[in-house]
Amino acid sequence: MSDASLAEPGSPTLFLSDANVASLADWPSAVAALAEAYARPVSVAMVPPRSMARGDGTWLRSLTAVSPSGAHMGCKLIAANTRARRASYLISLFDQQTMELRALIDGNRVTGLRTAATATLAVTLLAPDRPLRIAVIGSGFEARGALDCLHAVHVLHSVRVYSPTPASRERFVESFRHAMDITAAESPEAAVQDADVILCAARSRDESPVLRGAWLPPGVTAVSLGSTLPEQREVDEETMARAACIVADMPDEVEHDTGDAIAATRAGVVLSGRLVSLGALVAGRITPRRADDDIVVYKSVGSALQDVVIAEMLLARALEQRLGTPLPASITPVAK
Repeated sequence: MSDASLAEPGSPTLFLSDANVASLADWPSAVAALAEAYARPVSVAMVPPRSMARGDGTWLRSLTAVSPSGAHMGCKLIAANTRARRASYLISLFDQQTMELRALIDGNRVTGLRTAATATLAVTLLAPDRPLRIAVIGSGFEARGALDCLHAVHVLHSVRVYSPTPASRERFVESFRHAMDITAAESPEAAVQDADVILCAARSRDESPVLRGAWLPPGVTAVSLGSTLPEQREVDEETMARAACIVADMPDEVEHDTGDAIAATRAGVVLSGRLVSLGALVAGRITPRRADDDIVVYKSVGSALQDVVIAEMLLARALEQRLGTPLPASITPVAK
């Protein structure tokens, strides 16, 4: 995906608004861009651990990556005030050769795009090649995006959704009823019964797990999207213990910085040998299942690689379609 040639040296930095991102993106292209990126060699140094500065009720998280396309490297910044319930997302893209700032992109929608598209890529490689029976736990932004993306790429046999608020899950069902066979479930256990894939994008108010390993049907692929910090929980220790393979977009962060893996380790669950990278899965270096009944978990914390790859795709399309706002001034690379 070498799109650097689309932007001439010395061309203005392009700003892409949230509205621009919405008009430029589509699910199949996002999944394809991520599949291409993950199939290429990506060293640990190219996608370092995220950092977070914390204040009193505020935090600023930075995620950086060098794209394996050779075109760009970039950073996503997330600024949040937890008390005010406000957040801003900004992605910057720099040309790998000239160091010019090619784009500044509103990253709000990109976060949802990359989370759902990467989950769909994992499901494509882990789930059976047939119309899929889907369970959804959660009815918010991430759950909606994950189901919408999966529907755009796969044939779905049926969908059952559970969230603890009846009105929320009914609204979720109504919003998808025109597109698929979808029903509301009265409990999470009922939702996951006989599922091929579980999309879990929800957390309880007290951070107790919302998906329990005792409920998992044989051969299921469980996707966990909603718990990304040490204090957060989404799946229980038995879910992690029953998994023949745990695929992670950032294995080290999943193991050491997510409440699900921390709790499992404290309970004596050994993750070593079963926790593998999404890149290894895409490249065909691992066999996630030895038997059809094996349970597999995909655990996501999000990755700057995903953000930068999606941002590259958006920039290339914006240049082709002449969308976005060229900025009147930018930074000038200097000799070092």
